[in-house]
Parts: sequence; structure tokens; C-alpha cells
Amino acid sequence: RSWPGLILGVFTNENEEGPSQFTNAADTFDKHVSGKLRELLAISGPSLKKGKTRIFHGLHQDFSSIVVVGLGKKAAGVNPYENWDEDKENIRAAIAAGCRQIQDLEVPSVEVDPCGDAQAAAEGALLGLFEYDELKQKKKPPVDVQLHGSDGTEAWKKGLIYAKGQNLARYLMEAPANHMTPTRFATIVEEKLKSCSNKVTVHIRNKSWIEAQEMGSFLSVAKGSDEPPVLLEVHYKGSSDANEPPLVFVGKGITFDSGGISIKPSSNMDAMRADMGGAATICSAIITAAELKLPLNMIGLTPLCENMPSGKANKPGDVVKAKNGKTIQVDNTDAEGRLVLADALCYAHSFKPRAIVDAATLTGAMDVALGSGATGVFTNSHQLWNHLYEVSSCTNNRHEGD
Repeated sequence: RSWPGLILGVFTNENEEGPSQFTNAADTFDKHVSGKLRELLAISGPSLKKGKTRIFHGLHQDFSSIVVVGLGKKAAGVNPYENWDEDKENIRAAIAAGCRQIQDLEVPSVEVDPCGDAQAAAEGALLGLFEYDELKQKKKPPVDVQLHGSDGTEAWKKGLIYAKGQNLARYLMEAPANHMTPTRFATIVEEKLKSCSNKVTVHIRNKSWIEAQEMGSFLSVAKGSDEPPVLLEVHYKGSSDANEPPLVFVGKGITFDSGGISIKPSSNMDAMRADMGGAATICSAIITAAELKLPLNMIGLTPLCENMPSGKANKPGDVVKAKNGKTIQVDNTDAEGRLVLADALCYAHSFKPRAIVDAATLTGAMDVALGSGATGVFTNSHQLWNHLYEVSSCTNNRHEGD
């Protein structure tokens, strides 16, 4: 039998000097081993800094390895300058570091200290262990993650669902473009949705349907590739009132963006396999909502295709006609995101939604403006912006609005 590992948290003191402050679980464990954990922690080096780890073996007969992780200052609260909850983020980062240490030791399972926020601990554990290794022959050993003790069981379960949703989006984005084609993307999302709820319907709309809808803007991008386009339409009816206006998510689904005739530089072009990040995010969000049984109606629309140069591709200067009847002159074929989204957004209005949220890896200019530190938001609704801004500090997915 192989023994599980155990991750325990410690806080640094206010003045960052003197002995570390233990979490409830760490304190209880220390009493079980007659103060040995405190003793070893004191003689093994300086007090643990935020996000750092220390490993001890042979401390307790039930656990092969004890990883102590630094949680930073206790009750740090929301940082007003950074707009994130430092307590939650410190727990996520520390537990993630601890889980990776356990994985390196090839320990098959680990019990995790909830550290006062079991949801954040669960998120950190699964997010920290994620790796896209589907195509590798030698994979890292899997680690089964469990809650240590019984504090916050429901919050722990919720955290696992949140993290699985995020990891699904990462998986979809990280997969190579020849494996994650529009058709394959749609099939994976359909399988995941149908396995987690019976309140869902999935329509994988093919090219002839897109043509019948007169989505000329979307089709003008798709026609440059041999890979057939798909408009993936997913419905989740969680509300008790089937007629309640839905929340509609629209996500850009360019499964590979070469730039088309206005071709991108070749360096780092492989990263353009993730140009369907918007589609991955909204589909994962709806799958997570279905797993959490949220009481609302949601619809996800993702126009999926490749943007490729060929004899059939859009050319700079071409004029195409969108679903709403407007004509668009294409000056740069690498500005394809707005072309595919225009038709999906027009279609979204047919559902009479209470709100439309659009997510896209739309332009490198956003990266120039904000780096990787925040997501750019443009909105005509203060109410929607306030909701996004408030929730972003809890999840540490920050937004900058206009």
C-alpha cells in the first residue's frame, strides 16, 4: 500500500519575523506529532515565505510526505490597487506549489488543508496539477486530490468543479490545431455537456446551415481553409421558467489563425492554435454552470473555423455581406475575429437575451495595452460591468473597462 501525502498551510507573522502561524489543520496535526512539526520547521530554515514549500518525511505513520506551504499574511483581504482577493490567491498559489511537489515525489494521492477557504484550496490543487500531456508518451503520474478533514466539504466540491472548468478551457486551447479542429471542438463540448446535465441541448450547425442563415461575414473567413466551419450552439435551461430570457455567451472560435493572406510573422505562430480561447472559455463556463445546476437559462454561440491563406481565401479589399445585410470591406484578413463574431452576435439577438457577453482573443493590441495582467472589457452596460468587476476580484481574473 502506498501512503498519501499531506499539504498543510502556515501564515507568516505580521512583522515577518518569529515563528509561523499555523492553520487549524496544521495546528491539530502538530499536536498529533507532539510539536515535532513546529520544531522541524524552526530548525530547517527561515520562516516560510508566501508560495514557498518545505517537505518532511516520516513525521506520521499515515502520511508518506508532509509538504508545508507558505500562505503569506493572514487575513490580507482584497488588495485595492490590484483588485484581487489576496487571501484566496495566496491559498491557490501555495496549494498548487504543494501539489506539484507531491507529484514530483510520485505520491499517488494527497490530502489538502482547506486553509480557511476550501474552495480556493481545491482550485489551487487542480489548477496546479494541470498539464497538457495527451500526446506525450511519458506522462507525469496522476495525483488524486482529497480534502483533509471535514471543514468546508461543500466549498471544496464547488472549487473542484470551478477548476475542472478552467482546466477544460486550457485543454481546448493548448491542443494542436490539427487535433482541435472545429468539428472535434464541437464534439468534445457536446460530450462534456451531455454527460453533466439533462437540461442541455446542443446543435452542431454545419456549413449548409450557415449558408442558409446568410452568414456571409463568417463564411468569408472559413472559405480559405479546407477544414469545414461549424457554428456550435449550446442551450442550458437551468431556470424553472423555460421562457425566462437567457444570458447569451458568444465566443470567437478560430481554431488556427495564420492571418490569412495578410499572413502573420512565423515566429510564435504556433500559439495561434489558441485563437479559439473565447469559444473554449464560454463553453467551459456553460459546462461548469450546468454542473453547478445554476438556476438560469444560458446559450453559447461559437463560430468555429480556421483563418488560412489559399486560392479561395479573403483578399485585402474584398467586400463581404454580413447576416444583418451590412457590407464590410476587409482591409486586413488578419482582422478576422470581428468578421466571425459579427454574424454570431446578430444571430444572438434572435433569442431575445437579457444580456450578451462576448469573449475573444480579438487583437494583439489588448496585450500591448494591458499585458497578461488583466482582460479588456468594452460594454454599454454599467450594471454588467459592475458584476464583472466584482466577481473578477474573487476569481483573480481581473478586468479593465471602457
